[in-house]
Amino acid sequence: MSAEPEGMDLRLLGPVRAWRDGTELPLGSARRLAVFSVLALHANRAVSREQLVTALWGENPPASATGNVYTYVSALRRVLEPSRDRWAAGQVLTSGGGTYRLSVREQDVDVFRFEALRGEAKQHRATGDRQAELTVLAAALQMWHGEPLAGVPGPFAEAQRLRLSELRLATAERHATLLIETGRLDEAIAVLRALVATYPLQENLQAMLATALQAAGRPAEAQRHAAPSPAPARTAAATAGRGPWPVPSDRASLIGRDAEIRRLRRAVAEVADGTGGSLRIEGTPGMGKSALLTVALRGATPAGCRAGWAVGDELSQRMPLGLLLECFESAMPGDTNPDLVKLLFAVAAEAVDGPSGDIVARAAELVRRAAEQAPLILVADDLQWADPLTLGVWSALHADTRELPLLLIAASRPGGSAVARPTESAAGQPADSEIDRTGGSETDRSGTGDLNAVPVDEVVTLAPLSPAAATQLIRAVAPEPLDPRTFRDMLTDAGGNPSYLRHLAAGGFESMTLSAAVGTQLASFSEEARQLLRAIAFLGAGSDTDPGCTLTELALVTDRSRDDLIRALTPAVTAGVLTAAGEWVAFWHRVVARVLHDGTPTSLRVMLHRSFASRLADTAAPPERVVAQLLAGPVPLDSAIARWLTVHIEQLAGRAPHLAVNVLQRARAQYTVAPAERLELTAWLARLLLAQGRNGAAEAGWVAARTPDPELEGEMRWVAAVSHERRAEYEAAADIARSVLREHRVPPRWIDRFRHLLTRVRPYLAGNPTVPHLSRSAIIGDGVSVIR
Repeated sequence: MSAEPEGMDLRLLGPVRAWRDGTELPLGSARRLAVFSVLALHANRAVSREQLVTALWGENPPASATGNVYTYVSALRRVLEPSRDRWAAGQVLTSGGGTYRLSVREQDVDVFRFEALRGEAKQHRATGDRQAELTVLAAALQMWHGEPLAGVPGPFAEAQRLRLSELRLATAERHATLLIETGRLDEAIAVLRALVATYPLQENLQAMLATALQAAGRPAEAQRHAAPSPAPARTAAATAGRGPWPVPSDRASLIGRDAEIRRLRRAVAEVADGTGGSLRIEGTPGMGKSALLTVALRGATPAGCRAGWAVGDELSQRMPLGLLLECFESAMPGDTNPDLVKLLFAVAAEAVDGPSGDIVARAAELVRRAAEQAPLILVADDLQWADPLTLGVWSALHADTRELPLLLIAASRPGGSAVARPTESAAGQPADSEIDRTGGSETDRSGTGDLNAVPVDEVVTLAPLSPAAATQLIRAVAPEPLDPRTFRDMLTDAGGNPSYLRHLAAGGFESMTLSAAVGTQLASFSEEARQLLRAIAFLGAGSDTDPGCTLTELALVTDRSRDDLIRALTPAVTAGVLTAAGEWVAFWHRVVARVLHDGTPTSLRVMLHRSFASRLADTAAPPERVVAQLLAGPVPLDSAIARWLTVHIEQLAGRAPHLAVNVLQRARAQYTVAPAERLELTAWLARLLLAQGRNGAAEAGWVAARTPDPELEGEMRWVAAVSHERRAEYEAAADIARSVLREHRVPPRWIDRFRHLLTRVRPYLAGNPTVPHLSRSAIIGDGVSVIR
C-alpha cells in the first residue's frame, strides 16, 4: 500500500487550492478543480468514474464525459507528482478497477480539520467547558477563506457548498452564543452584525443580536432587531426565467409522485388531441407542488401546443389580471399573436381605473380565441395569490375546457374547490374543530381570492409520502449513511413532507436551509399568527408524541381570547401548518415546532418556558403540562417551583410517573431548592425509582441520613435495601437490614419488614449470615407477610 505523502495542504473552505512542501500547485481548469474536490472529500477512498461523471454533470452528461474525466485525472497526476515517471505507478493519485483514489492524510484537508474541530467542540460542550469550546470554535471559523468550493461546477460541488455553508453558520451561531454567555458582548455584537448582514432572513440571528445589545445596555438598538418580519420569498420556479417551463428542481423531490406525474402528462397529451380539462394540484407547503409541475410538464408540451406559466406572489394580488397576464403572455410569444396579448393588457389597464362588469368576460374571450387557434395550456402556480379578476376568468374558462383544446392547471395550498370531496377540514382533521368551523378561506397575507368559487374537474392532492418513499428520499439525499435512530427521528419529525425530509437528510436540525425553508413557509402569515405558532411550539416542546396544546392553554399564556385565537390561527390550519381537532391544536409536521423552538435564543427560551409554567400552574392546569415546560427550557428550579412541586408531586406521580422522575432528578441536583423541600422531593424520587424497577438506593440513603422523621427514615432505608436486593447486591441489602435491627430506631412496622428481608437474602450470603446479638426467633419475628 502506498504511503500517504507528507507536506500536503488541501484547502476547500474557499477557493480550491493545494500546496505541497510549501509550494502551491496549479490545479488548472474548473472541471479539473471539480474532479480534485470530489477526490479530496473522499480522501483515501475509491471513487468510480461513474461517480465522477455524475458529480460533474449530473444525470445528463455529455457523450465525452468519461474521456474528459480520464483527461482531468491524468493532468492532476502530473500536477500532484511532477517528478513521477510517466509509466511509474503513482503514489498520491492512484487508479485501479475503474476507480481513483487520492491518498492524503485527513489532517491535510481543511474540511476534515474543520469537522474534527467541531467534534472536539461538542466534547467540550458535553463536559460543560465553555471556554475550551469557545477557543476550538474560533479556531474552526478561522479556517474559512470565503465560499466553500468557490467557482467549482457540478451538482456534487453545489451540494457540498450547501452542506458546508450550513455547518459554518451553525458553528458561527454557537460561537456567538458562547460569546454572549461568557460576557464578551462587544465581540458577540460584532460577530452577529456580520452574520445578520450575510443572512438577513435568519430571525434567530436577529434575536441573538437583540439579546446581546440588550445585555450590553443598548436597548434602543436591540429594539430594531427584536421582531423581524421577513417578506414572502418567491419560489425557485418564479425566478428561473420566462420558460415556458422553469428549470426543474431536485429530482429527489419527486420520489413517490409517479402517479401524479403520469396524470399531468396524460392531461397534456389529451389537450393535444383536442380534449381540454382543468386540474388543481393541492398540497401543504413543502409537498412539492411546484417541483411536480416542473418535472411533469417541462419538455412534455406536444408539437403545435402553446404553453404558458405564471407563479403567484404577493404582488399578483395588486395587479388586476396580473397572474393571468403573465401566464398568457408567456404562452403567446411575439411572433404568434401579439394582438391578443395587447388586447388583454388593455383590458387589465381598464380594470386598474375601476371595476367593470364585463372585464372577466372580455378577458376570458381573448383566452378562448387563443385556444381556438391552437391547443393552449395555462399553468398557474400558487393560485391562492391570484387577484379576484384572475380567479374570475379561471372560473369562466372552466366550462370552455369541455369544448376547446384548453387545459388549465393550477397549484395551490389547500383551500377547497367546487369538486365533490369528503367532509373534512383543510388539514385532514374531523370537521368538528372549532377553528375549522370558522370558514377556512385563505385570508391574512396568504391570498384574498376565494378558491372555493373556482370550479375544477379534478383535484390532485399531494399527500404525505409513505414511509417507503420517505426512506428512499432520505437515502437519495443524505451525504452519508444514517444510523437507525437518526433515520427514525427524521421520518417522524418530517411527517412525510418532502421538503423537510430533504433538508433534514442533507444537514439535520443544524441545517441553515431547513430553518430558511420553515421561515419562508411561515412568512405569508401575519406577525400575530407567527407569534402564536411560536407559543404553540413552546407549549408542546415537552411532548415526545404530540407537539401541541389546547386553546385554553394558549389563551392563558398569550392573554388572548379564544375568538381571537381562532381568527388568527385559521389560515395556518387551512394552509396545513397546524392540525385542529376540537380543543387541541398541533403542528402537522413536528419539524416546524422544533425549528421554531430551537431557533429561539437560549436565554429567551428559558424565560418563556418559566413564564408559561408559572401561568399554567396558577390556573390549576394538569401538573404534567406544567412540568413539561420546566423540563423543556431547561428552567432553573427555584424555591417557588419547588414549593409547587411538593404540593403536586403525588398527583404528578400518578398521572405521569416518568415525567415526575425527570423533574425530581433535576430538583435534587439544584442546590437553590430549600433543604426541607429538597429532602421531600428526593424521597419521592426514591419511591418512584423503586416503583419503576430502577435503582433508588443512593437517593433513599441520602434522605435517610438527613431526615429527623423516623417513619421517613424507615421507609427510605427500606427502599435502599430493596433496591440492592433487586440488583442481587445481597450483602449491601443485609447490611442495611442488620443496621436497622441493631439500632431499632424506626417504627415497628419497618422493623418487621427488615426481618423478613433479611430472611429472604440469608441463603445468598457468604459464610454465617446470622446477626450478632440477635436470636433466630428475633430475626424471623411473628411471620408478618412481606411487603415488596
